[in-house]
Amino acid sequence: MYTPEFTKPKILSVSQLNFYIKSIIENDSRLNFVFLTGEISNLTDHYKSGHIYLSLKDEKSIIKAVMFAGNACRLKFKPQNGMKVICRGRVALYEPSGQYQLYIEDMQPDGIGSLTIAYDQLKKSLEDKGLFDSKHKKPVPEFPKTVGVITSPTGAAVQDIKNILYRRFPCIDVVLCPVLVQGENAPKQLVEAVRTLDENNACDVIIIGRGGGSIEDLWAFNSEELAYAIYNCKIPVISAVGHETDFTICDFVSDLRAPTPSAAAELAVPDKSELLENYNTQYQYISSMLDLKINSCSKNLSELKSRVAVVSPTANMREFEHKLNDYLAYFQGYMYELISEKENQLKNSATSLNALNPVSVLARGYAIAEKNGKAINSAKKLKVDDEFTLEFADGKINAKCIGE
Repeated sequence: MYTPEFTKPKILSVSQLNFYIKSIIENDSRLNFVFLTGEISNLTDHYKSGHIYLSLKDEKSIIKAVMFAGNACRLKFKPQNGMKVICRGRVALYEPSGQYQLYIEDMQPDGIGSLTIAYDQLKKSLEDKGLFDSKHKKPVPEFPKTVGVITSPTGAAVQDIKNILYRRFPCIDVVLCPVLVQGENAPKQLVEAVRTLDENNACDVIIIGRGGGSIEDLWAFNSEELAYAIYNCKIPVISAVGHETDFTICDFVSDLRAPTPSAAAELAVPDKSELLENYNTQYQYISSMLDLKINSCSKNLSELKSRVAVVSPTANMREFEHKLNDYLAYFQGYMYELISEKENQLKNSATSLNALNPVSVLARGYAIAEKNGKAINSAKKLKVDDEFTLEFADGKINAKCIGE
């Protein structure tokens, strides 16, 4: 029987073992570039450093993973626990803890695009904060004087918007803010354009948008900073991004969403032909109503004249005037007759009085004897040597009684 020679085993330190295992893993090209799918758990997002620590698991196993800030900042979505993802990276061992883990260089949602996930996450976040609430929506003015247009100066959208604005409402002024509508610098330019028009009160309504494209092409309009710029804008904003089936965050936060840039121009200003037609209709309606009112008033006035003629104060006054004249003539005739009668009576009385007038009697040769101012109507009232007066028609004389 063969008995192997006993050899003394080599004793390693923990660091030596970890280093050896690390070198084996790092020298395996298959572990330096791996794609791994799994469900996120134990997610820790270090906002200060920007690093993301997590675990990936499936039904049977779990592996720790890390995504450093340089790679994490390029993510279009926000990783969350329970989200199934596909990660690209390398497997390495962290010597101090002896823990092997996945160093993630790129991450994509499994089954749904990262931009779609990012869009849904931002939409829910802003909606929960009330940025889409209808109570914050400002009405678009009915007759704006100036329209601000934020879009690419070289795209077809700007020409469509200008043509429709001038065709519908020729007196409108257009302020164009030329910007990039896709690419890394596009969100910043869009935000600056909104703020510039708002701060300078440069227009009455703003149209912001571009023509259609993929979700990547329209991504500049899903900027959170742009959403807050539109939300805080005092001027009403009409969003016109892409085609009718395209929706961006800009559409939800704006005061009005148009399915296309051309539709936004139609919503921004009234149509002169419709205004003229409406004015003509109103004019005809008002004219007809005035004619009806005038005819009605004329008819009522004629009826009123007829009714007034029956009970007219003027007619009554004329009747009373005739009666008054009749009464006046009657009383005048009556007064003439009465005066004439009284005049005759007065003449008769005067004749009678004249016949009894003492002066008239004296004129016929008679005299009146008076003594002490009293008439003497009897000789017996005189005594011898009584003095008295005799009044004739032409004067008085003194007399003396000498006897009977």
